[in-house]
Amino acid sequence: MTHLIYLTVLLPLAGFLINGLFGSKIKNEKVIGIIGSGTIGLSFLIVLGAFFQTLALPVDQRQTIVNLFTWLQAGGLNINIAYQVDQLSLVMALIVTGVGFIIHVYSIGYMHGDKSFWRFFSYLNLFIFAMMNLIMSDNFVLLFLGWEGVGLCSYLLIGFWYDRKFEKSTTSDAAKKAFIVNRIGDFGFLLGMFLIYLTFGSLNFNDVFAKAAVFNIPTSTFNFIALFLFIGATGKSAQIPLYVWLPDAMAGPTPVSALIHAATMVTAGVYMVARCSIIFASAPAIMTVIAIIGVLTAMFAATVGLVQNDIKKVLAYSTVSQLGYMFLALGVGAFSAGIFHVMTHAFFKALLFLGAGSIIHAMHDEQNIQHYGGLKKYMPVTYITFLVAALAISGIPPFSGFFSKDEILWFSFTNGNITYWFIGAFTAVLTAFYMFRLIYLTFEGKERFGHDKHPHESPKVMTVPLITLAVLSLIGGFIGIPTLFSGEHGNRFENWLEPIFANAQTKLAMFGTHSQSQEILFMTITFMGAVAAILLARYMYLKNTEAPSRVSKKFSGLYNILFNKYFVDEAYDAAIVTPIVKGSESILWKIADNKLIDGAVNGTASLIGFISKGIRKIQTGVAQFYALMMMLGIVIALFWIILSL
Repeated sequence: MTHLIYLTVLLPLAGFLINGLFGSKIKNEKVIGIIGSGTIGLSFLIVLGAFFQTLALPVDQRQTIVNLFTWLQAGGLNINIAYQVDQLSLVMALIVTGVGFIIHVYSIGYMHGDKSFWRFFSYLNLFIFAMMNLIMSDNFVLLFLGWEGVGLCSYLLIGFWYDRKFEKSTTSDAAKKAFIVNRIGDFGFLLGMFLIYLTFGSLNFNDVFAKAAVFNIPTSTFNFIALFLFIGATGKSAQIPLYVWLPDAMAGPTPVSALIHAATMVTAGVYMVARCSIIFASAPAIMTVIAIIGVLTAMFAATVGLVQNDIKKVLAYSTVSQLGYMFLALGVGAFSAGIFHVMTHAFFKALLFLGAGSIIHAMHDEQNIQHYGGLKKYMPVTYITFLVAALAISGIPPFSGFFSKDEILWFSFTNGNITYWFIGAFTAVLTAFYMFRLIYLTFEGKERFGHDKHPHESPKVMTVPLITLAVLSLIGGFIGIPTLFSGEHGNRFENWLEPIFANAQTKLAMFGTHSQSQEILFMTITFMGAVAAILLARYMYLKNTEAPSRVSKKFSGLYNILFNKYFVDEAYDAAIVTPIVKGSESILWKIADNKLIDGAVNGTASLIGFISKGIRKIQTGVAQFYALMMMLGIVIALFWIILSL
């Protein structure tokens, strides 16, 4: 199946073309849904076959390049449309197509009756096409094509309901914000690509990474390359300071939030850094920057999530926080742990978003958790699956999030320092608190919604995907059981990815040796902290429901800061957006455009008009005058000729 891997890219493209060109004429939602979901399902089966085929090969033969044709050839630059099948790309492809297929099926029920049902599925298919190009490419240029493609699809899908309001603006404004902020990061990524070509003379992964491992290149060059690439990652994967687009991206339909802004697109930056591990391992200063940005983003977003009342906003800041964990792992050289958390996060965060969609669907588009309560008896399947996801993200064993999050925290200590571990562990406690605050306010306690609401369980086309993701959230972590518990077999997930990161790990040589008892101690501390946070949330939001209001009043200043998200958007507006808008209006428009450009154009017209006005006077229409002018011309010409002899 490996040689057919290109079909995993072309099938979603075919779905996009069929639904995009003929969907408005097909009109039958079931047919459109089958086309949209079926192409992704077939892609998943091909990836699954390629995975088992690769698994059966010797470790040193597990990379295959499927070359389709030459795309660009100019001078020394040679770019192919070629796809790389190896351990890392297969893991990401299984996530994208597997979780993507589940979300496509769910969307059939969620988007039922929407006037642009066909357009929604065509956009989803286009996104999967772009994402598969990104993760399967064997060169930076094809990766960048997918990178920009997912940015375009994000814009299209966030603003899908372009005629709806979102908070104080519109969904179109949220889409533009996502697009523009991502362009800032993409500019950094482009600079990194240019510098890679200037340094290594190639943009093919195998060439670049092989040279990076052996060439004697100044550390400063690696630092610049790694920094530029990381700027791209901060935009796509919503890290400080370019995270501001992701919470606003919740303006799109909930399946979009699940697919693009939880399970796949936002992990593109994590994948890119992991793919370029040898470059980052050669830039230790930038690795430190990545770890610091990651751990600060994780804690920053978690504190904001504590007080948000929009169910999707809570999950959005949770996503930003979990992405911070992934970058913390990458920053301390635990590349496998970062990718492991990408996988488990895809399971439980997609489940949380789809569960939120089920709730919003049942509550007639109400998203304020203060207006929920007591939904457990109306929506038992959604409740149980949502609870599984909350336990997973909170790091409660044996759910998947426990294994990946604990591994990141452990490596943040062994490869980093105790500060990384402490902030990461504190963030894990906050995560457990705000997730169970969400659980208790939504499903437990008294009903706080009006009689006009009639909550009900979602149809099977929506609940079956929830159950499937709940099972994956429960058992998905067992593929990465830590060496502490797996004995001589080691961490199977880490062993699978080891050849991809071998050169980087050799260059880092930073894995310390610590006792198993120490690892168990740290694991126990974080587990007990999460349990304590869950119990505290239960006390505050079920047992003593007056406690939250008393706390918010006592710490009103802090509460106001967190509720307003540290006023970062307002600060960006004041420091960047407003000066650019006003500067564009007063300088570029009124001076450069109106006075200089328009002045030059209008002045040229006025000058020609003035000259024409003078010339027009000799056009009298009198034949005798024309004859006189002709004779004068002849005389002048004769005198000129005579004098010239």
